Amino acid sequence: MRITGIRFYPVEMKLSTPYTIAYETIDKATNIFLKVETNSSLAGYGCAAPDLEVTGETPQSVLACFEGPIRSELTGRDPLRCSLIMEMLKKKIPNQPSALAAVDMALFDILGKTANLPVWKILGGHRSRIKTSVTIGILPVNETVKLAGEFVAKGFKCLKIKGGKEVHEDIERINAVRTALGKGIELRFDANQGYSVEESVRFVTETKQADLELIEQPTPRGEPDLLGRVTNTVPIPVMADESLMNLRDAFRLARRNLVDMVNIKLMKVGGISEALHINSVARSANLEVMVGCMDESALAIAAGLHFALARPNVIYADLDGHLDLIDDPASGSVEIRNGYLIPNPLPGLGCHQNLFT
Repeated sequence: MRITGIRFYPVEMKLSTPYTIAYETIDKATNIFLKVETNSSLAGYGCAAPDLEVTGETPQSVLACFEGPIRSELTGRDPLRCSLIMEMLKKKIPNQPSALAAVDMALFDILGKTANLPVWKILGGHRSRIKTSVTIGILPVNETVKLAGEFVAKGFKCLKIKGGKEVHEDIERINAVRTALGKGIELRFDANQGYSVEESVRFVTETKQADLELIEQPTPRGEPDLLGRVTNTVPIPVMADESLMNLRDAFRLARRNLVDMVNIKLMKVGGISEALHINSVARSANLEVMVGCMDESALAIAAGLHFALARPNVIYADLDGHLDLIDDPASGSVEIRNGYLIPNPLPGLGCHQNLFT
């Protein structure tokens, strides 16, 4: 089998409900869909979700990668030699992780279709479903409580509350949500780099009664020592997100015991292949792992899900980035049932739509 060419196109999708985090408000997302064609009847699909703040990319930079080095490197290659292809591409476009992730997804999609198996089983098949959190952006207290109740009514069992702008307001919101929902719902908090060490400690101390499951990236990513100080001070698990962009970051965080957990996002690290390496570093250091996401099409969410299902220490999922996207071309690539994400039983990544008609 040989790759005969690639096709791709960008889609700008509005969010049905815009949301605010510590450093911006998001009301739309651009994803770039990729098709890797072969000289057989099989083709693979991938998706890039560039974000200048997080991945350092723009839609234009990703499109340029597809048009140039990716098309050049992939054409004529054996798509089943995933490792060889990805290592070559990482050298060509080292600073375009979501573009790499899209190619990586498409190659795994072809691999699964060739084997007539879903990717999560090829990778190890540790579990068949995983509970996901659903995210609530920064809102006034009463709106946060109302939205939290609506999500619980829909069957979600875990909520991730965003904050990081005003610590006293974050404390009030978290405590109000716990009071309203009772003890049966898991609560996570993401400060998106918005706190100092002192604010982080204050937040954890004054939300003790809320029984938070974890706090995510409380301090700026460029100052890992601050993250370590929080980890060594507070009694709940501290998770790195923006501080983990690649395999080297994982090693540094693990070696210095700076965190208790890491959030692996395919768009940040460059796809499933690299996520597996990072996960191995985390497991060697006894760090728990969450698989997270950007504002991503259900196709990209499916790739994250297949990775999460394959490994035993990936025990948390925050794969809700597709839920608010309007007119997602790959909607239905995953199923949510009572707060759990379930993959399609189809071979590959399970995207059943023809995205390139």
